[in-house]
Parts: sequence; C-alpha cells; structure tokens
Amino acid sequence: MKPLSARAMLELVLALQALGALGIGLAVLYWLEASRWTALAAGLGSVVLVRAAINANNFRMAARCASPTPEEFRLRPLASLRLFLEEFAASMMYSSWHGVRGVARTRIYPECMLPPVLLLHGYGCNSGYWRRLLPRLEAARISHATLDMEPITGDIDGFARQVEEAVEALRCASGAGKVILVGHSMGGLVGRAWMRAYGTARLARLITLGSPHAGTGLAALGIGANARQMRRDGDWLRALGASETPASRALITSIYTHHDNIVSPQTSSELAGARNLAFGGVGHVALGRNPRVLDAVMDEIGRCAPVREGVGVSR
Repeated sequence: MKPLSARAMLELVLALQALGALGIGLAVLYWLEASRWTALAAGLGSVVLVRAAINANNFRMAARCASPTPEEFRLRPLASLRLFLEEFAASMMYSSWHGVRGVARTRIYPECMLPPVLLLHGYGCNSGYWRRLLPRLEAARISHATLDMEPITGDIDGFARQVEEAVEALRCASGAGKVILVGHSMGGLVGRAWMRAYGTARLARLITLGSPHAGTGLAALGIGANARQMRRDGDWLRALGASETPASRALITSIYTHHDNIVSPQTSSELAGARNLAFGGVGHVALGRNPRVLDAVMDEIGRCAPVREGVGVSR
C-alpha cells in the first residue's frame, strides 16, 4: 500500500471538514428550521471556529515550554491579535488551498548567475508551502526547484537521500556547481542531515526558517520517525550537532521567530556558529509568507557568491 502523501492527507482533512459543515448545516436547516443562508453560515462558521481553536491551542501548548521573549520582541494586545490572525490565515490557506494544489516543480533561468535554490518543506507539508516565495524567485529570475519528501512520517536521514537526488538534478539542469537550500521547520534539519551525509562542497548556503535545531516540545505529540527525531534532547539531534564543524555551521542561516507556536522553546531555532536572524510577531506557518521574513530570505540568497560579478536580487 502506497504511503499517504501530504496532499492526500490534506484532501482527506478537507473532506472530513466538508462532511462536518454539511451535517451542521443540515441540522440547523431542518431541526431549527433556519434559512438556507443561515444553515450555510452555521456549517462554514463551525469549521472556521474549530480551526481557529486548534490554532489557539497550538499557541497555548507552545507557551508551556516557551523561552523568555526579549524585551524588544514583546507584543502589545493589538500586535498579538495580528500575530494570531496572520498565523491562522497562513494555516488555512496552506491546508485548504495551496497544499492540496502543491506539486513539485523546477524552473530554470539560464541567465541566472546565483546558485539555484532547492526548497524543502516542513513536517506534514509539501511544495505548496512555498506559494509566496516562488513568485519572488521568479521575479528575480533565480533558478529553483521544490521537493515533496515522502512518506510524511519517514525518517529525516531518508529525506536527505531524496535531497541528494534533487540537488544533483538541479545542478544538472542549471549547470551550477553549488546550490542553496531553503528549509522550513523540519526541512532545515533535512538540509543539515544532507550536509552530514554528503558534505558541503556543493552547498552555497542553507537557510532555515523556524527549524527546531535543538528540538521542540510539541514533537512529542507528532507521529512518525521524523517527529521522534525532532524531540527535545533527542539522540538524533545530539548526534547531528556533534557531526558538524565550525566551517559547516558558518554555511547556515537560521531565521526564526520569538513567537513560534510550534517550535518551543523558540530559542531552539538558534544554532551556535550559524548566522541567526530573529523576528517577532510571526507564527510558525506564517514564516513562509510574512513579507519581512521573505525579504530576509531573498537577502540571504543575494549574499551568496554569484558565478560572475554584477548580479543582484530584486524583490
């Protein structure tokens, strides 16, 4: 039996949500004798409220083992509301639209002088996560590819082997000697696992977004080998860190948020020896669509040495 893909999982969740909305709508229509518009609003509204409650619970659970928020990143009530709404919108858009439409893709710009970019999604996601970054790469005419890592509960070292194949395919298609890896959440750990297994000679930069470099408390609630590998103080993460040298760490940029609702403690995303860029007022899923964060990603890509001089990145 073929393992369940992220896309199939999202389609199943959407089907269950639709059945739930339909059941509530019919109950309101026939039992309460409400209008069809009221029944429709009740059905759809119930789904939205449940999804909002799940998002709120993620923030609540993350707060249990949160790291202290530095003074300059503390939020006022209105900013906290904006944080929640952006994260909720990001989660809804990915799980209800971008994820179910996401497919791995490759786009080559022969004139591109920067190393091509390989995008690595996080736990339970697929290429659809990068919907907001892809147009920026295209506008800058930077060659890039996405990778759907499967099975969704597979081990991270297995994903690293898939990355190796994708790296070689991207290098062959672009003619570049090196690539840039951009990984969200688990994808950043996959990038580090690839570095451990295959070396850094073909790597220009690894840029991680909200990656639990020292693990996250919420990984205990996940299923699969990859979730176990992302637990706090786990053997796999310790061994990964022990395998790295100052030179390999210097190739990594870790972008993270002090208000991450999945990686907790949030400072778990800090990586000694790497270039660490901290943000505030951004949630975990929203890291892939927040304009300030995407500006930073494009800046980090632009910092990589071009094939020849005179190349810049437009946003």
